[in-house]
Amino acid sequence: MPTIKDETYELLRQLGLTTIVGNPGSTEEPFLADFPDDFEYVLALQETNVVAIADGLSQSLRKPVVANIHTGAGLGNAMGAVLTAYQNKTPLIITAGQQTRDMLLLEPLLTNIDAAQMPRPWVKWSYEPSRAEDVPAAFMRALAVAMQPPMGPVFLSLPLDDWNKEATFPAVVRSVATRQAGDPERVSKFANTINDSRNPVVLYGADLARSQAWEAGVLFAEKLGAPVWTTPFCERTPFPETHKQYAGVLPAAIGPLSSKLEGHDLVIVVGAPVFRYYPYVSGDYLPAEARLLQVTDDPDMAGKAAVGDSLLCDAKLFLDAVLPQIDKRPLKSSAPLRAAPEPASLEELPLTPPAVMSTLASLMPQDYVLVEECPSMVAEMQNRLRIDKPDCFYTFASGGLGWGLPAAVGLALGERESGRNRPVVCLMGDGSFQYSIQGLYTSAQQNTHLIYVVLQNHEYGILKEFADLEHTPNVPGLDLPGIDIASLARGYGPKTTAVSNTGELEAAFRQALDYKGASVIVVEMSTKLGSLLG
Repeated sequence: MPTIKDETYELLRQLGLTTIVGNPGSTEEPFLADFPDDFEYVLALQETNVVAIADGLSQSLRKPVVANIHTGAGLGNAMGAVLTAYQNKTPLIITAGQQTRDMLLLEPLLTNIDAAQMPRPWVKWSYEPSRAEDVPAAFMRALAVAMQPPMGPVFLSLPLDDWNKEATFPAVVRSVATRQAGDPERVSKFANTINDSRNPVVLYGADLARSQAWEAGVLFAEKLGAPVWTTPFCERTPFPETHKQYAGVLPAAIGPLSSKLEGHDLVIVVGAPVFRYYPYVSGDYLPAEARLLQVTDDPDMAGKAAVGDSLLCDAKLFLDAVLPQIDKRPLKSSAPLRAAPEPASLEELPLTPPAVMSTLASLMPQDYVLVEECPSMVAEMQNRLRIDKPDCFYTFASGGLGWGLPAAVGLALGERESGRNRPVVCLMGDGSFQYSIQGLYTSAQQNTHLIYVVLQNHEYGILKEFADLEHTPNVPGLDLPGIDIASLARGYGPKTTAVSNTGELEAAFRQALDYKGASVIVVEMSTKLGSLLG
């Protein structure tokens, strides 16, 4: 008779889920024993890295990934990355071993007490099977839940003594819908409202990238002749940032965001929450007389929107359905809405954000993947590294640091597995770099074509910006002296270089592009602050 483990691996095999990202523990070893030759195990050294690497890989391949972590202790380590995967809408199947059923009543060491409750509310479904026989079917249900809109992570707690028990029935493979269409009547009402508007504006969010609606989004904007903004804290690029109708990224505060929309009588939000605000700056949610329409695949996002009328629908399905119903309008101006950046001073030392970003922009190959976790330099990055292709920019929707470094590993693994083989460039602040530094080990061991550019200004720059905005002087703990980032990086294996001027940066970046393995470039930076609200 096949065992529970046999049936589970066969189910994963049939579903095409043969890569497992993990950090093994004693409660996971029974599942991993005699690991199948046709599966791949990607080792990460800490559970935050496990989940974030799986997140990046899942987004790159557009398929679920199994992340295997160590009982309640490992889940505790991983929770920041689980929260981010949930807000990124990434369909992960996160599994953790549980103590043997024979001792669960006694709660021995490493028991995950109330295991299904622990990861909530940041998973779509959480379950510990009541019987060993239910384990394979629980994986199938986990996949079904993870893949239905809005996609997201799920969690299974699996007692270690279940795996070698006999399976009494085979696992059944089934499929589920991964998109939902909108109510046709409501789509038509939205179309009528759009056609009746005098001066509409379009706001796009990351769901356009997830639903592969890039071209449909361009067609919709061009038919309307309307300006296009990216919504605040958008984790994927939804629209070409070199397009003449692109206006930029909206500020993440109530008053400043509303002021950017002055003069528009209709705000059309597709594939985004309304809105991700931070920090609090008072004002009206919308300009006077403006109306808002929201299209989202997430009922929770629709429910908590402060203003507007919502439609539950996949972004691409909405755009495809509404486009034939929209009246074509002339473009009001042929001039680009977004001004070209001012020339940067490349000789000033320490290097400024404009100098670094303009230098990198000049060196980027034709095709690349960009990952960002440098909060105080985001505005400058967005101004100079303008994304004009789909599926080549990724950041984190949660605001929780520690995602970018390991997620870049997963994205690089996805580039290799898919055969696209684009280099992955990850921009990191020196504060962010410390949160999941163990991911460098996986990047080196997996020989990923991955370039980390660490911007070392020896401080939490974003927090100093907040301190200035919130008028909170003399906050302790905002400076980061004494960190030898280059030595830390070398210790994990990547090829590492420290640079202090644009000539050294250019040479190091070109070498990293040619190297094809994992590289770290540490850039000595100025402490000049940016503008938090753009």
